[in-house]
Amino acid sequence: MKKILTLALLAMVATGAMAQDKKEENKNKPVFTTIKSLPITSIKDQNRSGTCWAYSTLSFFESEILKKTGKTYDLCEMFVANKDYMERAELTVRMHGDSQFSQGGSAGDVLIIMKNHGICPENAMPLPGTMQGDSLANFNEFFSVMEPYVGAVAKSSAKKISNQWKAGLQGIIDAYLGKCPEEFVYEGKKYTPKSFMASLGLNLDDYVSITSYTHHPFYTAFPVEVQDNWRWDRSYNVPMDEMMQIIDNALANGYTVAWGGDVSEDGFTRKGLGIAYDTKKAQSLTGSDAARWLKLSATDKKSKLDSLGITAPEIVPTQELRQQRFDNWELTDDHGMHIYGLAKDQNGKEYYMVKNSWGEYGDYKGTWYMTKAFVAANTMDFLINKNAIPKDIRKKLGI
Repeated sequence: MKKILTLALLAMVATGAMAQDKKEENKNKPVFTTIKSLPITSIKDQNRSGTCWAYSTLSFFESEILKKTGKTYDLCEMFVANKDYMERAELTVRMHGDSQFSQGGSAGDVLIIMKNHGICPENAMPLPGTMQGDSLANFNEFFSVMEPYVGAVAKSSAKKISNQWKAGLQGIIDAYLGKCPEEFVYEGKKYTPKSFMASLGLNLDDYVSITSYTHHPFYTAFPVEVQDNWRWDRSYNVPMDEMMQIIDNALANGYTVAWGGDVSEDGFTRKGLGIAYDTKKAQSLTGSDAARWLKLSATDKKSKLDSLGITAPEIVPTQELRQQRFDNWELTDDHGMHIYGLAKDQNGKEYYMVKNSWGEYGDYKGTWYMTKAFVAANTMDFLINKNAIPKDIRKKLGI
């Protein structure tokens, strides 16, 4: 009996210790309260494909349709990718290979494909991955076949090339993504991609891209100089503070945002947070002086930073810092996501609620919470309904 009591006592102590450890482990974890959450469609998974630009932008347009009509659609990312990769290949060949041919793209690609080719629902084409016997998209083999094909044509030593390379490339694209339908039936009605696009209730001329840099004049439009902006789509240039004002005004008035930016920073965690870490200030909070910090591995540094949670100090983004990071290649065009809401943590700090396209991944099942400092520092550009822009800024832009 004494032994049993002793074991029970030890179990209670161990349980208490575990509970204490868990409490200590979680003490800096944010607890979010939603301020505003706008309607979005279901979380998707781009899997092993560089198509975040298609997933995030179509998600944005699905929310636009919800706002205008109350109807829920699942639009087809592979339709957009099929059309876009062919047009990107055509440019690469015209440029004799002096244009990047890759999986990545921009929100502007989706807008232009919808304007020129229309769109179809997800079920009008084979589901992503199924052409290869998979359940989700996987572009590894696809691009290992397609990139050298396009490169061989683009770098050909021939004085004249035929148009047959296009038929061959379209065959490759269709083999991996499925053929784009010329007609299909949706809810008992026959459509073409263009007539389906027209039925969605969107005016595609309402959508503009916004950015913020000082190497071009404010209140003018210019193509952001990143490789995935291969169409040289133009973005309206505004000061950083007005860029953030546009996002806040959009959410306040029921509009979401198709965001493109840098998620390669340490503060973009795989658990679902985006925090603009001030690494120098964070060193002392983690109990690491400069000498010890330099000796830590990148993994250990990230672990210590992540453990700070809501206590993590953040940089104060400035226009000058944005420009410096863009010019020195720190601020890069990594990922497209969909901003749809606003929340605050237990300290009152505000975060944007952002829909990702990695499935129900992370602590928040596919949603990321990114601080306003993180978004201000790491935005490359974003697509938005021009009616979501404050009137005084629209007047300055002439739209």
